[in-house]
Amino acid sequence: MFTLRQIRYLSALAEHRHFGRAAESCAVTQPALSMQIRDLERFLGVDLVERRPGEVVFTDVGLEVARRGERLLAASRDLVDFAQHRRQVLTGRLALGVIPTIAPYVLPKILPALQRLYPESRIELRETQTRVLLDELTRGVLDVMLLALPVPDAEIETLALFNDPFMLAVPADDPCRGKTPIDASDVEHERLILLEEGHCLRDQALAYCADARHAPMGLGATSLTTVMQMVANGYGVTLLPQIAADVEVRDERIGLVPFAAPGPGRMIGLGWRPTSPRKADFLALGRLIVKTLGVTAADAAALDAAPQAGAPASARAPARPKG
Repeated sequence: MFTLRQIRYLSALAEHRHFGRAAESCAVTQPALSMQIRDLERFLGVDLVERRPGEVVFTDVGLEVARRGERLLAASRDLVDFAQHRRQVLTGRLALGVIPTIAPYVLPKILPALQRLYPESRIELRETQTRVLLDELTRGVLDVMLLALPVPDAEIETLALFNDPFMLAVPADDPCRGKTPIDASDVEHERLILLEEGHCLRDQALAYCADARHAPMGLGATSLTTVMQMVANGYGVTLLPQIAADVEVRDERIGLVPFAAPGPGRMIGLGWRPTSPRKADFLALGRLIVKTLGVTAADAAALDAAPQAGAPASARAPARPKG
């Protein structure tokens, strides 16, 4: 019979496509990892990889075995979580993924509250784009994500937390400041500065300013901080989430203009694997986020079911089904 260790080694090889780097990530020697992969191939009776000088190429069967193996690894982590997190919510390790347009503005507020209310929790953070976080969540590397909804993945269970409206950030002397509120037609598309491809905030801005797809500014940035410096120096305008305003608009050269209703915005929420046994943890985390930020809960019924800090398992209220 094959082992989870062999599946973990195969998963590492699929990620790194190099025996040496895969072995290093698993904290084993390269010969040991290679031997386990060969043992797995012998047991299955198929070739999983083609071994070439300096590179690894997966066979079609190998790719499918690696993909299915990821689900086995995720299920094994969920089994451990089920056994270790039954008595009290938010104890032990919690791997939390957060997208870059949320992390700098929410984490400094919620992490101290989380540490105070749940001192036995150990948060491990991962900040990157939605696509990468979804892949790591599916593979069991992450437990839960804080991101903009909806999630383009039917296998992810989500919980809406709060709405985050957008405002138009402009140079302080911009004529738009005298016209408020504004709508999409007032945004000069050729001046619109966007984050680089891969950021969901870019897609949300383009969805609201639909014509900007045809004439966006030929610039892109990896962070809102960079974008806001470009605005401050008169290079253009951008859509700024409200949760980022306190941090990003400290420069008197920047002005904010509200949009007329219904204006653009995004729904912030949590996402996790439907098979995860830690839903009580995620509901408690959602409640803490909403309470700490002082925002209106988007799904009050679900958050009402979240266990209070330190509540024993027997006292937890069951989550009410959506809809």
